[in-house]
Formats: sequence, structure tokens, C-alpha cells
Amino acid sequence: MTMEKFKVPVSMLTPVIDPGQLGFEDTSELEPLTDIIGQERAVEALEFGLNMKSPGFNLYVSGPVGTGKGTLVRQMVKRMALAAPAPPDWCYVNNFQDPSRPTCLALPAGQGASFKREMAGFIEGLGRDIPLAFESKKYLDAKAKLHDDIDAKKKALFHELTEHSRTRGFGFEETSVGFGIVPLKAGKPMTDADMEAMTEQDQRDLNERRKILEGEIREFHVRIHGLEKEAEHQQRHLDRQLVTNVLEGRYETMRRTYQDTTAVSTFLERVRDDIVHHYKDFLPREGPTLAIPGLEFKRPDMSRFLVNLIVQHDPREGAPVIDESHPTYTNLIGKIERKAHMGIMYTDFTEIRAGAVLLANGGYLIVNALDTLRQPFSWDALKRVIKTGEVKIEDPGEFYGFSTAGLRPEPIPVNVKVIIVGPPILYHLLQAYEEDFSKLFKVKADFDTEVVRSERQDRQYARFIAKLCREEGLPHFGADAVAEIIRQGLRFADRHDRLSLRFSLVSDLIREAGYWARKEGHSFVSRADVDAAVTHKRHRSNLVEHWIQDEIKEGTLMLDLDGDVVGQVNGLSVHQLGDYSFGRPTRITARTYVGTKGVIDIQREAELAGMIHSKGVMTLAGFLAGKFAGSHPFAMSASLTFEQTYSEVEGDSAAVAELAAILSSLADLPIHQWVAITGSVNQLGEIQPIGGVNEKIEGFFESCSRKGLTGKQGVIIPARNTKHLALRRDVVEAVESGHFSVYAVNMIEEALELLTGIAAGERGVDGTYPSDSVFGRAAQRLEEMAQAVAEWSEGEEKPSGHIITEP
Repeated sequence: MTMEKFKVPVSMLTPVIDPGQLGFEDTSELEPLTDIIGQERAVEALEFGLNMKSPGFNLYVSGPVGTGKGTLVRQMVKRMALAAPAPPDWCYVNNFQDPSRPTCLALPAGQGASFKREMAGFIEGLGRDIPLAFESKKYLDAKAKLHDDIDAKKKALFHELTEHSRTRGFGFEETSVGFGIVPLKAGKPMTDADMEAMTEQDQRDLNERRKILEGEIREFHVRIHGLEKEAEHQQRHLDRQLVTNVLEGRYETMRRTYQDTTAVSTFLERVRDDIVHHYKDFLPREGPTLAIPGLEFKRPDMSRFLVNLIVQHDPREGAPVIDESHPTYTNLIGKIERKAHMGIMYTDFTEIRAGAVLLANGGYLIVNALDTLRQPFSWDALKRVIKTGEVKIEDPGEFYGFSTAGLRPEPIPVNVKVIIVGPPILYHLLQAYEEDFSKLFKVKADFDTEVVRSERQDRQYARFIAKLCREEGLPHFGADAVAEIIRQGLRFADRHDRLSLRFSLVSDLIREAGYWARKEGHSFVSRADVDAAVTHKRHRSNLVEHWIQDEIKEGTLMLDLDGDVVGQVNGLSVHQLGDYSFGRPTRITARTYVGTKGVIDIQREAELAGMIHSKGVMTLAGFLAGKFAGSHPFAMSASLTFEQTYSEVEGDSAAVAELAAILSSLADLPIHQWVAITGSVNQLGEIQPIGGVNEKIEGFFESCSRKGLTGKQGVIIPARNTKHLALRRDVVEAVESGHFSVYAVNMIEEALELLTGIAAGERGVDGTYPSDSVFGRAAQRLEEMAQAVAEWSEGEEKPSGHIITEP
């Protein structure tokens, strides 16, 4: 076999899109895209979840960042919300029986504001009319007549008592503490001398008459008090009748307006009763008053009649869609605010505020999963709302142990479709560790990151570009620029046959290409502008890559790009720095020697290897044992390391390179240093695909081009990775001109032949490999090692009959 046989054709190194096949000159000719590209599975799940009315069918929208899941969810939800009826308005009003438990009222959409306004006008009008009614001549005359009647009755009673007292020989005189009774003689008060002149019998008779009269006086006081109580009752009846007459017309108008709403009618009846019984609140206050600017109307004694409208809807706008970007407990559920006045904190039902759940009641609530879980109490509160179907607004201070006397508003029933947007891993964690999750979120809408490429998808990509250009005022893209965007979309997906659905990346590339087109004064974006956007973005992010390549060029990072070395191979790794990843070549060395320790991974021994890398090294040991363990024991010690790496190495993509280095050391065959290799290998010697193939090839190409391309240099990749190739244009041009090569292999034998120039060798009928092959030389060396180990074992002093124990 020759090296040419394994070369990947230039046509397979990067996707080729013919602008002439797109069917337009520029995107101004296209209709903007109105639907989503390639998310049929997610769209089907969303339509099912949004239309399903049964309990628990809330949605978890899953997918990586940048797939457009948030945009699609909002579009679909808003479209469905417009076709749905508007839910009722909600308000809180005073509970006259228990002010600490405000009552909630539901009104048809759009009527909440009018009810609040009419209620305020109702009370304000009474505030004017009731004082005027109490100042009317008719009322004052009736009040005066009532007082005159009572006074006349009092005078009659007093006159009767006075005459009765005279018949018993007593009269009344004024004292310092009121009136007292004195005995009379000849119609005049008796003197002390008269009292002394009385006989004992007369004095006893006088005292008896005094006691009887005092009892009658007490009865007189009772009758007087009864008259005063009757006067108060008649006065109160007169006042209440007056107030009833004043508010009857206004009340009847309000009652008829809201007679279809039972709860509002009940509230109005309680308002009427409270006004009739507490009409003095509407009268001017006696004595000095404290004037507080801005609070003349909303006094504590009058605010009980107000309406706190917490949720209102326009009946023409359909169901609400609330996208809560900061789902704290109070932002989700609501809160009870407090105000300070003269150093005192107070609150009432007018300080209740609705949260996102109430605002979305009857519609849709969209929240981010991670944001919700990060906020204290938010996740539990959201679950409680879904399970109970009601919102209970509470003071969050109680959750922290600060219990204060406050309001307990009546819970509001809710019917809301909750849509949580989050990463896939979080969905699986919630399924595993949150017992209520599967009951409350029964629909998963999974967003894909790529779609199979077709003419239709190419057209939709172009229409997406047209839409973005129109929405953001970007210059339109020519067909060649669209073709380049599609090519980059294939590279984002790391596939020849699949387009990326990470539209955040695609959109940014479109915007940047539009920027460079404008900067160059182009009326349309060309392919060169897209290339410029890609190049400049890479330049902004590749400082670390630049440093590493400089160190390779100057020799600080040792890397041979020419010649042949035993036990040394150029491996390829990928570094991920945020949104930018790049490949770099790394020298991998192996040393083999007589022993029985097997393959020693220096990275693992130094705790600089991840679990996957360690698995890859152990897989090498399995391949070697299966390949060479036969009639003799497999006796070998080998050490492997990544030279000049000081951070953790993870992944098994260097397994082929490590295996080649070990076999090179065993067979004492040099490896071509102008070739780098990447790939995973299994115990059967099959080469498995790896990730980051484009970045790895481009990283080695960068090192070679800086030192000078010789025409021999190239990269060996797994054949199963050829469908992932989407190389930069400069790499493809170098391959096309014969200055660089890309090889693809399926088996370790093919890789060894490319690296050493010698056939790996096939096992013969006698179970041995050709002596001039890689495997033959390695097998011979392993046999020598096994023999040496056996000889050492035989040469050791045999133990005596005594048992020797180490201290």
C-alpha cells in the first residue's frame, strides 16, 4: 500500500456550495423566514403541550444555548394566546368582617379598572353629599324637633317629680355637686333650729319620707336616661335614614352595573352597610386635625372602601404571556408592601402587589430553569401553585423566621401553563432528584442542534438571512455570501451533511459580515466579507493559540516536523477557551523495557489524566496483550507521557498515537515526524472517530506553515471522521497544491504503515508475524523480554525451609 491510497480527496475536505444552485442573486429577492428551521420534533411537542388542558402537562423546553428555543417558544405562545379569550381581572378589597383577610374579586376582562374608578367616585361623591345632607334645613329642623320633644318630656318628668316632692314635704336646692333635697316647712326650707325642735317621732317620719323620695328620684334618673337613650336611638335612626337616602341612588347604580357578579354585589352590600353604620367617618372631624399632604382622601378610615386592582387585561389582546426574567419569590408570587408614617410601618390590602403567576393567570408563564432554582423559595412556590391551583400571597419574611402581624389575603385561583426553559442536563437531574417534577412537567420539548442538509434547508437558511437583514437593517447578502454562510453552518455542525441550528452563532456571523461589508462600502455582502468576519473573529480570540504557535516555532515547545524518531509521535489535542477552540500538536513519547508492570501512564501517575484518558491507555494494554501474548508470557514495561503538558489531559483521542509510540519503541522503528495523528482505538485495533477534527488538522497545519511547508507534512485521522471535515480555505488550498496532506485510516495497521513506511504485518498460519514487519519486530522484542524475565526468575535464590518475615 502507498500513502496516496489513504489520502482524503480535496472534495471531501470541506463542503462545497455552488452559489448558482441557490436560485437567486441576493437575499432582497427572498421572502423572510416565518417559521423555524429543522425543529419539527420540538414544534410537535410544543403544540401538544400548549394545547393539552389536563393538569400537569406543563412544559420543559430543553436544548443547548443558541438553538432558538426561547424565540420559538415565545412566537408559538403569543400566537396561541391571541386566539384565546382574555382572563378576568383580579382585585383585592377590604374584608369588613376581618380586615386582616382581604377578599379577592374577579371581574370580566377590562372591567377591573372601571370598577376601581367607579368605586372611588362613589366614595368621593358620598364624601361631598353626606356632609351637605347633614347641613340641610330639613334635617336640622327634624333634629331640632327631636331634641325639643325630648326636652319637653324631661321637663314634664322634672315637674312631676317636683310636685310629688312638695306633697311629701321636700324641695330641691342647688349644691356644689348638683341638686339635693331639703325638707320644707310652710313651703320654705327648714333651718337647723327647726330640725332641732322636731320630736323624735317627727324626725323618724321625715327620714322615712326622705328614703321613699330618694328611691323615687333614682327612678326619675332612670327614666331621664331612658329618654336620652331614646333620643340617641332616634337621632341615629334619623342619621342613618338620611345617609341611606343619600347613597341609595348611587348604590343602586353600582349594584345594577355589577349585578351579574355575585362577589361584587356582596361586597357592595357590605360597603353600604358599613357606610350606614359608620357615616360619621364622612363628616368633618371635631377638634384639631393633622393635615398630611397627599393623604387627605386616603385616610386610614376611608381607604377601606378603595379597590386594589392587581391584575387587569385588555379583552382584545387575548390571554397573557409573561416572560419572567428574574423569578424571585416576590416577582413570581407577589408581595405585601409596607409604608412608613411618622416612624411607624403599616400596611393594608391596598399594598398587595401581584407577581408573574397572577399576571399570567389564564395564560402562559415562561421562566428560566436555572434562574428559578437559584432563587430561594421560588421553585417550591412555583410547584405549590401548580399543585394547588391557587396563589397565596404571603410575607416572605416569615420564611426567614421573622413573623410579624400582617395580612392573610384570600388565595386567588389560577390556571396557568408554565413553560420552563433550561439545559438538557438539568432536565435529567430534576427527573432523578425532584419527585414532583415528572408529575408537574409531563411534556419535554427537545431542541436539536443540527438538521440534515437539503435544498429546502439551504433555502430556509437564505430566507433566515433575508429576515435578519430586514429586521436589523443589514445590507443584503449576495448568493456567494449566502453559500459561505451555509458552509460555515456545516462547519458549526461538524458535518458535511448537516446544518447547524445554533442560530445565535449564525446570526452573529451574519451581523459581523454585514459590518465589514458596510465598512468596505459594499452595497451587498460578498463572500469576502463573510471570510473577513470569520478571520477577524478568530483574530480577536486566538491570542493564546498565537502564543503557543510562537513557542513551537521558536523551539520552546519542542516539536519535530521533519526526520524520523523512535518512540516519538506527534499527537493532536484541542483547547477550548470559552467560545473559541483551537488545536495544537503535542509530542508523545514512549519507552519500553524489560519488566512486568505493563503500560505506565505518567500523566495518570502524576494525577494529570482524566478518567477517559486512563481508559484509553488501559485499552492499549488490552490490544497489546491480545496481539502478542501467545506461547510466552506478556512481559513488558512501558512508560507513556505527553511532553511539556502541565494541565490535565482528558479524552482518548491520542490512543492511536500512544499505541504507535509504544510499538515504535518495541520494534525499534522510527516514526515520521512530519505526520501527526489523532484517533481513538479499541482492543481490536479499529480506529474510532474523535471530536474536534477540524481544529486538530488546522492546528498542525499552522505549526507546519510557520516553520515552512515541505510537501510531506500531513495529518492522519480516523476514516469515520471524514464526514466531519469542514477545513479552512487556506488548509484546503495547501492540500490542493500538494503542500499538505490529510490521510484517513480504519485500522491501526494502516496508521502504522503511514507513520513508519513499513507494513504492520499479518499473522501467518504458524501464528507468527513477518520478521521485517512492525508487528514482527515488536513480537521478537517481546519474546526477548519474556525470556529475560524468565531467566531472572530462575536465577533468584530459592527460598529455604525457614519462613522469613520482613520487619
